[in-house]
Amino acid sequence: MINETVEEIQGMQSHSSSSIAIKATQALAELLGREYASVDEFELDLQRNAGALRRANPSHASLHNAVWAVERSVLDAADTVEESKALAREIIDRVVDDIETGKRRAAANAAKTFEDGETFMTHDFSSTALAAVEAAAMDGNYLDAYVMEARPRYIGRGTARMLAAIDRVEPHLMVDSAMGHFLSECDRVVIGMDCIVDDTLYNRVGTLPLAATAKELGVPVVVVGSGAKVIEEGFAFENQLRSPSEVMLEPVDGITIENPAYDATPIELIDQLITETGIHEF
Repeated sequence: MINETVEEIQGMQSHSSSSIAIKATQALAELLGREYASVDEFELDLQRNAGALRRANPSHASLHNAVWAVERSVLDAADTVEESKALAREIIDRVVDDIETGKRRAAANAAKTFEDGETFMTHDFSSTALAAVEAAAMDGNYLDAYVMEARPRYIGRGTARMLAAIDRVEPHLMVDSAMGHFLSECDRVVIGMDCIVDDTLYNRVGTLPLAATAKELGVPVVVVGSGAKVIEEGFAFENQLRSPSEVMLEPVDGITIENPAYDATPIELIDQLITETGIHEF
C-alpha cells in the first residue's frame, strides 16, 4: 500500500492535497501488519517509509505535517513492538480525523458566504472548495462557476465534471488564458490552497496570474482550506517540476519545456482566507 501510495502521489492521481495527506497517513498502517523483532526495527521501518511518502511530493505541506506527526509521536515512545504499533494506530486515526474535521468545518464556513445567483471563478481541484459549493447549492443557492482548465494535467476538468453533477450549479470550463476575459462577469474568485508559508500562498501554477488579474479588476480572491495548511515554521516549500511530456509528447530540438506544478502568490493579493476557525481578512 505504501509503494502504491507513493506512485499515486508522484503521478498526481489524487489532486487534493488534503486527500493526499490522508492517503499517505493511512498508508503507514501497512506497517502494523508486519512482524518486527524489536521496537528499534519497527521505528526504523516507520522512518524509512514516512520519508518515502514525504519525498513523493515535497511541496505538500499537509502531507509533510501529517506523516511527520505520526513519526514524531511514535519514535522513542514505547517499550515493546505491540505498544508502539498501538500508539501508531491511535496517532494515524487522530491525524486523519483532524484533517477531515478541518476540511469539513472550513467547507461549512465557506458555504455560508455564497449568495444565490453568485458567479465565481475557480482554479485547480480543491476538495474543500468543492464541498463548500455543494453545501451552498444544497442550501438552495443557484451558482455559476467559471473553471480554469488548470495545468499540469488539466485537473480543472475534474472540477468542472464534479460541479456539473451538483444541482443548481452551472459550470463553464475555459482555457486558463481566458481568465481576464471572464473575470468581469464574476463576483469573486474561490480557490483552495496547497499551503501558506511566510505570507506566501503556494498553489497550482496559474494561481499567481489569476490573483494578480483579479486584484487589478477589483474581483475579490477567497482561499478555502484547512488551517493545518497555514505553516508558521518547520517547512520549506519545494516546487515540483512535472514531465515535459505533459506539455509536448515528442521533444523538439532547441526547445526547453518548462512545466512547474506550483507558483507563489503574495498574500496581499488575497482578500479572505476561510478555514475551520472562521473567515480571516487580509
